[in-house]
Amino acid sequence: MTMTPSPFAPAAFPKLPPLRGFMMATAEAGVKYRGRTDLWVLRCDPSTQIAGVFTQNRCPGAPVDWSRKALSAKADGPRLVVVNSGTANVFSGQAGRDAVVETAQGAAKAFGGTAESVQIASTGVIGVALEAEKLTAQFGEMAERLTGDGWEAAARAIMTTDTYPKGASRTADIGGTNVTINGIAKGSGMIAPDMATMLAYIATDAAVDKDTLQTLLGELTGPTFNSVTVDSDTSTSDTLLLLASGAAENPDADLGDFRRALHEIMFDLSQQIVRDGEGISKLITVRVTGAVSDASAHVVAQSVANSPLVKTAVAGEDANWGRIIMAVGKAGEPAERDTLTIHIGPHCLASNGQPDALYREEMGEAYMKGAEIEFTIDLGLGDGAATVYTCDLTHAYIDINADYRS
Repeated sequence: MTMTPSPFAPAAFPKLPPLRGFMMATAEAGVKYRGRTDLWVLRCDPSTQIAGVFTQNRCPGAPVDWSRKALSAKADGPRLVVVNSGTANVFSGQAGRDAVVETAQGAAKAFGGTAESVQIASTGVIGVALEAEKLTAQFGEMAERLTGDGWEAAARAIMTTDTYPKGASRTADIGGTNVTINGIAKGSGMIAPDMATMLAYIATDAAVDKDTLQTLLGELTGPTFNSVTVDSDTSTSDTLLLLASGAAENPDADLGDFRRALHEIMFDLSQQIVRDGEGISKLITVRVTGAVSDASAHVVAQSVANSPLVKTAVAGEDANWGRIIMAVGKAGEPAERDTLTIHIGPHCLASNGQPDALYREEMGEAYMKGAEIEFTIDLGLGDGAATVYTCDLTHAYIDINADYRS
């Protein structure tokens, strides 16, 4: 299946420099795709600290079950990350679980380390067991050509329906020492993270302990990866890892600038995912203010962002604000018709329970022709606020998913 590039695709992959403490390789394992890479191995220094968050879907894949345990497993030697695309190895029974064990053991044998501590992720078709021998057959040769300058190749290897590889890099200062953070991600459909077929890997040469890394992920996942949605579907394979090699040997100092850079990386990657939403023609920002709490505002924003009626109206360039009111009301959160105000871009469409007297239909029609659409919804009940990013729903989304298994 040939994918039409997203209209929001960047002109080029950003520069991600080699990172001290990390080496990697990619390969064509032939899991599903032909003529493209579909396997990535990241080899990290033995001292590397790893934090992670995973899907909250109640039917996770065998790789997610394994990787959750691997976070706390004792590591003897290098830390390893193994990712394949083509099959998600989800709902594949004992064969899928055996494939994870075989993959971990094969990686540890080829690259060093302990099998139980290998982080494994698979993305692709559900219900098809991974043929681990396709991966393990590549490991020996991959181990001989490890490189630190392979981030773009890695980002391409983990793609499924993505139309472009996703990466970001930032620098930060910790106690006078410069550190670098690199990140790659994949995701285009089945995106409504709850922590899509979303995978994201963020690595840094900074020295930061595991507990702090986990805390930072917990704080920053909400306003970044958990604030984007393409189609309201939470994947069975969502994985986000943060790895710190410690090679920069920075002092134990204030992490304010590091936190700033990490937030920028996570926001950048999450935005790239939604800007590559399957079949996207328009980017949508939903801002909710005046809610009884931030959490309530987030639920309302998600309700609007996930509404097929809202998303198809945007695709058709129809300023049908009645659909926004519907989505606010169905969210199940506190909302009152007569305190509600709705803007589309700069135009106030409705307030105090009725259409705004100054609004004219042609204002909305002209605005909806733009590539980036913003809805602002003030509930008028409190100080809670949230922003969620999504895309429109076009016929191309149907085409992509109807052909996905073929």
